[in-house]
Amino acid sequence: MRHLLIILLCLLATAALAHDGMQMHMGKEHAPALGASAAFDSHGQLWVVDAADGHIRVRRSTDGGATLGPPVIVNPTPERIYDEGENRPKIAFGPHDEIYVSWSQPRARLYTGFVRFSRSLDHGVHFSAPLTVQHDRAEITHRFDALAVDGQGRIVIAWIDKRDQEAAKAQGKPYLGAAIYYNWSTDGGASFIAEHKLLDQSCECCRIALARTQDGDIAAFFRNIRGDNIRDHAYAVLRTDGQPSKVEQATFDDWQIAACPHHGPGLAIGSDGIRHAVWFEANGKPTIWYGQLDPGHAPGHTLEVAGAGASHADVAVSGRTVWIAWNQVSADGYALMLRRSGDDGLHFDAPRTIAHSAKAVGSPQLLVRDGKAFVAWNTMGGFRLVPASP
Repeated sequence: MRHLLIILLCLLATAALAHDGMQMHMGKEHAPALGASAAFDSHGQLWVVDAADGHIRVRRSTDGGATLGPPVIVNPTPERIYDEGENRPKIAFGPHDEIYVSWSQPRARLYTGFVRFSRSLDHGVHFSAPLTVQHDRAEITHRFDALAVDGQGRIVIAWIDKRDQEAAKAQGKPYLGAAIYYNWSTDGGASFIAEHKLLDQSCECCRIALARTQDGDIAAFFRNIRGDNIRDHAYAVLRTDGQPSKVEQATFDDWQIAACPHHGPGLAIGSDGIRHAVWFEANGKPTIWYGQLDPGHAPGHTLEVAGAGASHADVAVSGRTVWIAWNQVSADGYALMLRRSGDDGLHFDAPRTIAHSAKAVGSPQLLVRDGKAFVAWNTMGGFRLVPASP
C-alpha cells in the first residue's frame, strides 16, 4: 500500500508530462510535445530543440527568448521520437558553436529505442543526416540519452541500456533495472567509438544528469539500484582515456521501491569544484533535496527544497550563486518555483513563484548566461524563457 501511495504521488507530480510512450507526430499535425531543451551559444543567442510531426526541430531566438525564429528541421525523414520530460531531445554546442543534437528513437517493441545524433557545422543552416550512436543494434532499450561536450571538444553521450538485462534473462538469472552505457566522438560527431558500460543496475527511466567538471571532464549523476531495490543515486566521471570510470554512491536516502519513479536528478559543478545536486525521493514523503556531493559519503549541506506536488528540479551555478528551479502542481495549474543562494549553497532564500501556467508544462531547465540565470520552460501555451535573477 505504501509503495502504491508513493507511485500515485509521483504520478501526480509528473502529471504535466506525457507518459513514457511513443509520440508519433506523423501524418496528422499535432501540437509540439512538451519535451524540449535549450542552450545559449557563445554569442548569447538562445537555441531550442523539440519535436513535432515526426521531426526534430531547432529554433533560434535573437531577442532573449521573447520570440523564436522559424524551425530548422534536423531529420528530413519523419521518425518516431521520445519527447517527454525525462526523455526529451537535447542540444549542446561545440567549441566553435557547432550545434549538436541528440534524441531517442522508439523502435517497434514497447520501451525500446536507439540513440540518435545530428550536427550542424554552419550555425544551424543545415544538419547532417542522423546517425545511430550506439553500436549495439538489438531492438532493446537504448534511450534516455544525455548529451554534453567536454573541455577538449569531445561529444559525450550516455544512455540507459538493457542489453545486460536481456542477457541475464536468457540465462535465467535475476537482473534489477537496466545499465548505463556511454560513448564519445573525437571528430566532432562524424562518428562515435564503441560504447563503454558504466555500471549495471541503474533505474530504468530516470534521466541522467551530466555536467562538466572544473577539469573539463564530464561527470554523471544518476539514480541507481543497490541491494533489494534501494533506488538512490551514484556519481562517476565518464573517462575517455581508456581507464575505467569509478562509480561511487552519492545519496543515501535508502528509498526502497520496486518501480521507477521517472524522476531524474540535476547536477551543476562550480569552478571551485563544488558538486551542487538536486534529486527526488519519497522515503516517507515526496521531497526534492539539494546537497553538495561527496561521492562515497553522504552529501553535505543538504536542504529539503520542496515537498508534495513538487517535481523535476534542476540546478545551476555561477560563481558563488546557486539556483534551484522546479515545477509545483496545485489545483489551479503549475507554478515555476525558484530558490537562490548567494553563498555557495550554504543558505537559500525562501521559495518564490516566478511564472505560472494553467495548462500542462514540461520540465524546467536552468541556463546561465553572463552570470545570470534563466529557466527554459515549455508550456502548452508556448516556450518561455523566464529570468531567474531577482
